[in-house]
Amino acid sequence: MKIIIVGAGDVGHYLCQMMSEDGHSVTLIESDDDRADEIEDNLDVRLIRGSGASAKTLIKAGIADADFLMAMTAHDQLNIVACSLGHKLGAKTVIARVHDQVYTDNSVVNYQRHFNIDILINPEALTAIELAKQVRNPERIAVEDFARGQIELQEVQISSEAKVVGKTLRELNLGSGIKIGYVKRGDNLEVPTANTILSDGDKVTIIGTPEILLKNRYLFSNESLSTPIRVVLNGATETSVSLIRRLSNYRFKLRVIEPDLRKCRDLAEQFPNVTVINGSAASLRLLEEEQIGSADYFISCTKDDEENVMTCLQAKKLGVKNVELVINKPDYEQVIQNISGFLNFAAAASPRRVTVSEIKKYVTDKNFTIVGSLKGGAIVFLELKVSPDSKAAGKKVCDLKLPPACIIAAIVDDSESKVPGAQDIIKTGDRLIIILEKEMVREVANFFV
Repeated sequence: MKIIIVGAGDVGHYLCQMMSEDGHSVTLIESDDDRADEIEDNLDVRLIRGSGASAKTLIKAGIADADFLMAMTAHDQLNIVACSLGHKLGAKTVIARVHDQVYTDNSVVNYQRHFNIDILINPEALTAIELAKQVRNPERIAVEDFARGQIELQEVQISSEAKVVGKTLRELNLGSGIKIGYVKRGDNLEVPTANTILSDGDKVTIIGTPEILLKNRYLFSNESLSTPIRVVLNGATETSVSLIRRLSNYRFKLRVIEPDLRKCRDLAEQFPNVTVINGSAASLRLLEEEQIGSADYFISCTKDDEENVMTCLQAKKLGVKNVELVINKPDYEQVIQNISGFLNFAAAASPRRVTVSEIKKYVTDKNFTIVGSLKGGAIVFLELKVSPDSKAAGKKVCDLKLPPACIIAAIVDDSESKVPGAQDIIKTGDRLIIILEKEMVREVANFFV
């Protein structure tokens, strides 16, 4: 496939490398001579020196024939302009990297739709999703997220004292926004009906928004919801802000340590329920005074990898149960990943790695994408976009004639993501997450696209 990438920073450089290694024809647009020279010396990609926000530069790169334009610079506005121009000039799919939360806030203007951008990618938000998985689901068996974290799938084991034990799905009346996809009993995996009775030891796949799943987990587990989970974040960064949003529930008691007083004030005004401490987490005295050792989680989210590692080690020594960190430097990624088990880090997330992993889901010459699996790959998660010619367009979910083991787990459009009910209507342009048996993928994909 023909791919144009704008920007050769950490994310753009890694994306060039991965796309080139996967056999795609990659053209890089870069205005910085040093970065351009490094790419030219080390990677097998076509290089154009210039601005990705220039229509002439995009035309020179061959934008009219491009399958993908990916704007990955550190500047949101440049990325948005490049993608908007790219769409106008003929690129089939445009993907913009953005940092500022304002561009994902659709309360006044839908920026994605206004600028004709197919996909907005926020590396900090994706990193926060990875880090929050462990915090939000400490007893989980498995967890997957879709639509960049807006929809979550959890596989949980029903405990003996759970409220769902001995009840049918009809009796549970879970309501909208949450769905049970599969029930696993021993080696058998089945799609439940309204008369399915849930039993102690069953493993169930539940699907919904993170907030709804968190609100309803007491139904499936005897986990105590009265005991708060204490989380300390180091650094008032974009990742920390995304984590705060991700953990905005009464179960989580959040504290943030930040040495910049102005950032402390801004964060305290934005999140009144979060305790903000002005100081350095590198100070052992501060950590002891704030009794950090009693926290359930310490997550270091600064831009300084050395500080992230050292503060996590210090927090672990003081008694914090779980520590997590962000890895920013490419040279450190593999080393820290290799020793994270030895150091007893619960999670180590890299913004560039999670961003490229997310983008690769969309880079395919098929009209659908496999974004996950269950049961060793026998059950897959299919993501596709409903075409104008689809037999499903304009129909209610209950009127679709789909195979019995095929579940529409989520409908994603520009403004929201939701778990559909029987009366929801499938519209042209909707992105669907479908759970189904692997051998039915082509048949089902053809029905929607």
